Amino acid sequence: MAKVLVMGASGFLGSHVVKELVAAGRDVRIMVRASSDTRAIDHLRLERVVGGPTDAEAVAAAMAGCDAVFYCIVDTRAWLRDPAPLYATNVDGLRAVLDVALTVPLKHFVFTSTYATIGVNPAGISTENDTFNWWERAPDYVKCRVQAEDMFLEYCRDRGLPGVACCVGNTYGADDVVPTPHGKMVKDVATGQMPYYWDGGGPCVGIRDAARALLLAETRGRPGERYIVAERWLDYKELFALAASRAGISPPRRRIPMPVLYAMAAVADLVSAFTRRDNRFSIASLRCSTLLPNVDSAKARRELGWQPLPIEQSIAEAVDYYLANP
Repeated sequence: MAKVLVMGASGFLGSHVVKELVAAGRDVRIMVRASSDTRAIDHLRLERVVGGPTDAEAVAAAMAGCDAVFYCIVDTRAWLRDPAPLYATNVDGLRAVLDVALTVPLKHFVFTSTYATIGVNPAGISTENDTFNWWERAPDYVKCRVQAEDMFLEYCRDRGLPGVACCVGNTYGADDVVPTPHGKMVKDVATGQMPYYWDGGGPCVGIRDAARALLLAETRGRPGERYIVAERWLDYKELFALAASRAGISPPRRRIPMPVLYAMAAVADLVSAFTRRDNRFSIASLRCSTLLPNVDSAKARRELGWQPLPIEQSIAEAVDYYLANP
């Protein structure tokens, strides 16, 4: 079987894609930056190429001899005061990689997108058929992810890229080394550092189930299609209660009204502007946690044969990991 390339292998999802591929007996090559934290996969015997997505020579070398690419590179820092790095990585970096991919005889290109690119369906739960429709409220992080997915699907439709997009929900599980922004909230709950909850939430999925969905998309996904990868919706009250229960502590019981929370975020943004320091607590981050649609993953279950485990199991694994790795 030909070699496969994982780009973004040091990330939470990318590292689990690597593990699933290795467990399946695949010949895996990874592409990471020299500064990438690869602790989650350092125990595996992997071929490595060092470079970034805009380094065309390094990308071409990484793709050489591969018949499939799993693209897991993403900058999730929605709170940045200057959104330029988000567009540079999530849009410009992807474009550079796709241009190289068109010159390589690839059979499959699996792109990690997000459920945030799905449009809001006023009649109920959204599906892949719902086109993004809330530009005026979307923060730059969401806008750049929509632009990236639109560009990817255009390469598939008009330029022959054999690609499939996976619109992944909020991922939870073990080995969240950094951790991810949504994982950080679960970690704060589990360690007693989250005294309140607020309205909002999102479609969630276990990290291993998300990785398995990408592998299924490689061989079963229809080129040019996107697939929602999420087990079910969790609001923050339930999410925090599950995390607290696993940690053996009381869940946050104080609910902060959204107008108060937005006012607090506005003050935090002013402080960040004055100090010229980014802060994870921002209006942009808050919008990412409260405005996103609920989605239906029936297409992935039906066409890919994807069968995720209950999200409760993955949240328990996440809490166990955070408590063991404070």
